[in-house]
Amino acid sequence: MNRPSFPAAETELSGHAEKLIRGRHATRAFRPEPVPEDTMRAVFALAGAAPSNSNAQPWRAEVVSGAARERLADALVAAHTEQRASVDFPYSEDMYTPVHQARRAAFGAGLYGALGIGPDDHAARAAYDAESLRFYGAPHAAFLFVTGDGGPRLAADVGAYMQTLLLAMTAYGVESCPQGLLSFYADTVRAELGVTEGKLLVGVSFGYADESAPVNHVTAERAGLASTTAFHA
Repeated sequence: MNRPSFPAAETELSGHAEKLIRGRHATRAFRPEPVPEDTMRAVFALAGAAPSNSNAQPWRAEVVSGAARERLADALVAAHTEQRASVDFPYSEDMYTPVHQARRAAFGAGLYGALGIGPDDHAARAAYDAESLRFYGAPHAAFLFVTGDGGPRLAADVGAYMQTLLLAMTAYGVESCPQGLLSFYADTVRAELGVTEGKLLVGVSFGYADESAPVNHVTAERAGLASTTAFHA
């Protein structure tokens, strides 16, 4: 049965939403100047409006700047060098399907290509990954913990919080990069920050972008609507 098609019903906010959501991207080179404290507080307060099951709000954000950031970066690099990984949420390459792997490979080619790192230069790739533990030079990083039992349902709520946080940052002119690798050293983060509750889901580096860095102009292709979404009627 053929169904009539209708133009998208634009609202007062739809154009702003398109600009905000499509304009957000991961930044991997930052300028050193810090984000003003009142801006950071506004951003994290706005992120707290994220939805969660039964309004449980099972997130805890630990934000580092200044000397605390420097100490944590040194500790993360040391843990990485000494292979002291500690992961709260299991990770395996096997969790990706072939389609996922193809998307990751395409993005990786663009990323490392912008950095001038060849596909077989494993040493250079490893060195870049290790340096990312210094937050790509960002003056701030936020570590998002899942409180409660730390199970997948609560982790999904914290994922919603993270996306709200990223969009809030974009709206306030702050660039960001969620980094899964920062969560691979959860015990190190806990020890350095004195955290006693929750499981570490992800770290987010943030600040102001170095627009002259080629890596900040890498674009990531998005899957088409038909390949990810089904409409039932």
